[in-house]
Amino acid sequence: MTKNVLVLFGGVSPEHDISKKSVTSVLHALNGHTVIPVYITREGKWLMYDGKLDNIAGINWEKFGTPAILSPDRVNRGLLRIVSEKVKAVPVDVVFPVLHGPNGEDGTIQGLCDLAGIPYVGCNVAASAVAMDKAIMKLVVKGLKIPQADYLVFGADEIKTDIKEVMKKIRYKAGYPCFVKPAVGGSAIGVAKVKDKKELPAALNAALKLSSRVVVEKAVECREIEVGVLGKGITAKVSVPGEVLSANEFYDYEAKYENPESKTVVPADLPKETVEQLQSYALEIFRAIGGSGMSRVDFFIDTKGKILFNEINTVPGFTSISMYADMWKANGIPWDKLIGQLIEIALESRA
Repeated sequence: MTKNVLVLFGGVSPEHDISKKSVTSVLHALNGHTVIPVYITREGKWLMYDGKLDNIAGINWEKFGTPAILSPDRVNRGLLRIVSEKVKAVPVDVVFPVLHGPNGEDGTIQGLCDLAGIPYVGCNVAASAVAMDKAIMKLVVKGLKIPQADYLVFGADEIKTDIKEVMKKIRYKAGYPCFVKPAVGGSAIGVAKVKDKKELPAALNAALKLSSRVVVEKAVECREIEVGVLGKGITAKVSVPGEVLSANEFYDYEAKYENPESKTVVPADLPKETVEQLQSYALEIFRAIGGSGMSRVDFFIDTKGKILFNEINTVPGFTSISMYADMWKANGIPWDKLIGQLIEIALESRA
């Protein structure tokens, strides 16, 4: 059945450009539906585009987009488009947020959709917020007794008040090299591999510019493995694992999106028992946060073959280098059918 699908992309997020790369794939896979593309500028302005989808990559949204907002009114729900100072209602059946990072993947847009009473693709408010916060997710995974690298969490006040004590704790718990990450964020933005104490203060302060808390992890020599999850509750299923082969020292932003030498391998070459354990962990983590729709769970496998949890992404990337779609393709679900299933799950789970 044809649905009016509101596709949101861009956003007030450091991952704005990644969203714009992801959205084209989603738009062209929504065959049989009425697509309503809405671009959110870096400043937070919503602009609706009703031209040809093929032109989306080159559109100057400030010039051609029509101002629009999503109404939180459940009675008169839908998109409110402002044309010549007149408000026109655009019916919306389901929202597909292709918004990565803060203000899109952290429960904020999900909360707006809940207020409006409109179904949306992906995890609910609580699951989105928990998954987005690396410090909280590590507590969840610790409670599940799933292995992860040694880590510490520091607040901005702690770092600014006594950075020497913070550095001392890092030296004894994580050591060098270590990774410094904003607690809230994605796409490796603000992440630094710190090789000695001289590099540490700058890395901590850079992370604080993106998040009020910082996660510091012990660096592990490892392989980087990803597993896709699709569905909800006990019916959720997992994909074959994929492996990231970074062109850089670690899979940073440049390696992910700008370096053509980075590669992905699907399925990953792993022993059967390792694959089964990865899939079991991914499902357990997804269900623990009450996941719905889609997620990509990332792991490390160290030189001894031990699996370590890295992070979970509730709005995985859909760019050319992103593995979520490829992993499901390897499971026999092509891209257009995957998008169709996500729409169905959204409608069923919030009926």
